[in-house]
Amino acid sequence: MTSTNLALFDLDHTLLPIDTDREWVDFLARNNLAGDPVAIQQKNHELMEKYTAGILRIEESAEFMLSFLKMHSPYDLARFHEQFMCEVVRPAIQASAIDLVRQHQQNGDLCCIVTATNSFVTSPVARAFGIEHLIGTLPEYINGRFTGRVEGIPSYKEGKVTRVNMWLSSMGKKIDDFAETYFYSDSQNDLPLLEIVSNPVATNPNEVLRKTAHENGWPVLDLFALK
Repeated sequence: MTSTNLALFDLDHTLLPIDTDREWVDFLARNNLAGDPVAIQQKNHELMEKYTAGILRIEESAEFMLSFLKMHSPYDLARFHEQFMCEVVRPAIQASAIDLVRQHQQNGDLCCIVTATNSFVTSPVARAFGIEHLIGTLPEYINGRFTGRVEGIPSYKEGKVTRVNMWLSSMGKKIDDFAETYFYSDSQNDLPLLEIVSNPVATNPNEVLRKTAHENGWPVLDLFALK
């Protein structure tokens, strides 16, 4: 069936009430898999504060977040991530978010998660939501190991627009080909993509995006009873 609509979803604090990037690093630190736990959690918190304020540099974040992939073999990373999914991610998945995705899928919409969090962390999460397509920041992988560097354009701020357009182009499509386009996000960091879809939805929005949504007449969707 040909998709007539496009539904894009941010992940952290949008489909999930947690930030998978932050939680992954905290998980590694708690389990003594990433160096000095106190220093790592302090840096993790600092980066999250910058992200919330809209002043995070993706280069700084990527250097920190991807460094932990470089530390371990893919086999060990897979083991760690299975535990992370069981202990952290799956308990955080709520029926309201599953239902939102399912509504679009039942309508025959082309669905994709578009997140700044790297694809190693988020690929299993996308599968848990039953979403086939994922656009995440790509960690470079050479000769069977992660290098700790980013491959290509990070999917952050304006980079999300670029990556969505590249993904659609790979299927011979462009955003204007769809009758309706949706993007669900919680953060002002996603304004570049929110502003080009026909149906921007501020989802569990932070204070800045909630204010912007009201000013622009965008719908506000609060999926979670608690944030």
